[in-house]
Amino acid sequence: MELESLLLIALGAFAMATMYSTVGHGGGSGYLAILAIAAVAPEQMRPTALLLNVVVASIATWKFAGQGKFRKDIFFPLVCASIPAAFIGGAFTLPPQLYKPIVGIILLFAAVRLCTPIKGTEKTKTTSIFAIAVAGICIGFVSGAIGIGGGIFLSPLVLLLGWTTAKQTATISAPFILLNSLAGLGGITLELGGLPTNASLVAPLIVAVVIGGYIGATFGSKKLGHRGLRTALGIVLLLAAAKMLVTSTSTESQESLNEIKYRQ
Repeated sequence: MELESLLLIALGAFAMATMYSTVGHGGGSGYLAILAIAAVAPEQMRPTALLLNVVVASIATWKFAGQGKFRKDIFFPLVCASIPAAFIGGAFTLPPQLYKPIVGIILLFAAVRLCTPIKGTEKTKTTSIFAIAVAGICIGFVSGAIGIGGGIFLSPLVLLLGWTTAKQTATISAPFILLNSLAGLGGITLELGGLPTNASLVAPLIVAVVIGGYIGATFGSKKLGHRGLRTALGIVLLLAAAKMLVTSTSTESQESLNEIKYRQ
């Protein structure tokens, strides 16, 4: 990969890490967006995004610790259910013709989620451990299979259901994303016998997200979720979603043409 392209990808990863970490997220969907725009091979996208997720989520966990009441009653049932599900999801390899459109749809969801404010309340509702566990299993499996930490699903879910306040959500999201990302990486490693990543690509990206994650989490732990940053991030994800959906469609069309030519 050319140096100029590598620097642009690193700059994009830095921006994603900075913006996502302001709300206690690792940035997995953002990294998938950048890697999709850069046309990185699908088999490298998932482990690369999860590795960067681990780095930023670790920083966010540290920075957001103590910023709000840590909801053990929500967090532990969630991770106990999500970790094995994320591991299984990581070991589940989607074919490229399915991976691209699914990632495109998830990026589209993330874009809408970021552009639509969801306000939390200061009062929380009680819920059953069963409901929390079901949520953890669903989020965990999708996280491992796609290559995200699950924060884009967890945050709106717990806020809309009234399980946590905005501050509590950020406090549990970061360690949730960290553990899910590690489990997903474990599943990928078991399935493939290693991580199909490019060291020359991953190394500069890690440096970029360490800096961005520290800046964003430091800012976010004091002033949660700046609206302008979230809107800008949503636009980027929308563009990446469009690219993934369009390229998946064009790939299918090309395969159909090749099949027709072969039959002729």
